[in-house]
Amino acid sequence: MSGTTRITVTLPTEQVTELRKLTDNVSGYVAEAVARQIRHQLLGDDLRRHQEEQGAFSDEELAEARARIFGTVDGAGHTDAA
Repeated sequence: MSGTTRITVTLPTEQVTELRKLTDNVSGYVAEAVARQIRHQLLGDDLRRHQEEQGAFSDEELAEARARIFGTVDGAGHTDAA
């Protein structure tokens, strides 16, 4: 495991109340949420960069990506997750 740094964050009271109902490890929960957001941001940056260099994704490419993420999609647009 990598090192840690102690910081202070300010959250709305309602969020803290709900957070404490969900977990007794607030630091771990927040760390995972931050890691997920960072991955999301980096992926978005990569996708934008790809489109700038290669052009916009085609409908077929988007459909294939959705099928890989969510499962196959039938002709009616219903997802069949594997």
